[in-house]
Amino acid sequence: MSSNIRLEKTCNFCGNHFTAKTTVTQFCSDNCAKRAYKQRKRSAKIETAIQEEKQKVTASFNPVVVQKDFLSIDETCQLLGASRWTIYRLIDKGQLKAGKLGSRTIISRVAIDNLFNTSVV
Repeated sequence: MSSNIRLEKTCNFCGNHFTAKTTVTQFCSDNCAKRAYKQRKRSAKIETAIQEEKQKVTASFNPVVVQKDFLSIDETCQLLGASRWTIYRLIDKGQLKAGKLGSRTIISRVAIDNLFNTSVV
């Protein structure tokens, strides 16, 4: 049983006008349908990669570090996103106050906050 439906529609991919024979037709040709499908798959793949990257970043950050008052060098590196050498350079220059407990270097959370609160005149 064939239908005599003829609808003027606009292709969702290329924007050209065409005559559709069904009410659910979205694309003017098979090529436009295939290209739209490929574009949807590519966008979904990119979105998945972005979500995975966000999860990696949040999973690598230790929430306990945010709550501590005194941090080790490694925890300070994780909090600031800087390397160990950068932290040691800041300590040597006197820009970041640190204390020693035996062989461990401990940095006060207040000192880290003050590192960014100093105003330049």
